[in-house]
Amino acid sequence: MGRWFKSRSAFKRSGFKRGKRLTPRILIVTIILVLCGLYFFYIIDRNLKPTIIQIAQSRAHIIATEAMNNALYEKVLSNTEYEDLMMIHKDAQQRVTIMQANTIKISRIVSEANLAIKETLKNLQGETFKIPLGQALGSPLLAHYGPDVNVKIIPVGTVNVGFVDRFQEAGINQVRHILYLNIETTVKIVVPLVTENVVVNNQIPIAETIIIGEVPNTYFGLSKE
Repeated sequence: MGRWFKSRSAFKRSGFKRGKRLTPRILIVTIILVLCGLYFFYIIDRNLKPTIIQIAQSRAHIIATEAMNNALYEKVLSNTEYEDLMMIHKDAQQRVTIMQANTIKISRIVSEANLAIKETLKNLQGETFKIPLGQALGSPLLAHYGPDVNVKIIPVGTVNVGFVDRFQEAGINQVRHILYLNIETTVKIVVPLVTENVVVNNQIPIAETIIIGEVPNTYFGLSKE
């Protein structure tokens, strides 16, 4: 019995000494790991964060633009023709004398485009994409490697839709008249510890025609560029 107590007492003394001997090592290793982690995040914050934000902004712009284009062509512009938007009057020699915009049809398209874009952006709420950390290093070999940085897209602000047109030379005595929708909105990207707003500008051609001869002086409804 006395031997058992002696052995147990020796074990306690041994364990105490062992714990006392290992604790400083564990503490030092922990401090080193923490300092290395802080230094790693400092390097990322100083050198890689601007690059990551730039890549995220570009990707968010592309995602939002593609989503808006798909929504407009599928829901609003699929059956839109130039003749629906512009009325052209000619004289007896078939020369264009008057061009007049169909403001009612144009207003309806602008309204429908606004609603379609808002619905599409609402569906993007919380959508995420990943950026490999190696891509931020700018190395082609490491572009697809490294831990991923998650980026979330959040639509913010309003959607502005405008209707504009442009005349372009298309050959001898020919002018191309192109009709566009100008779209501007804002989305927010959320990167770990950072949020940035991305302004999305998009100009979508919706219809065009070729005018033979000079552009008429009488022109109603749209700005002439």
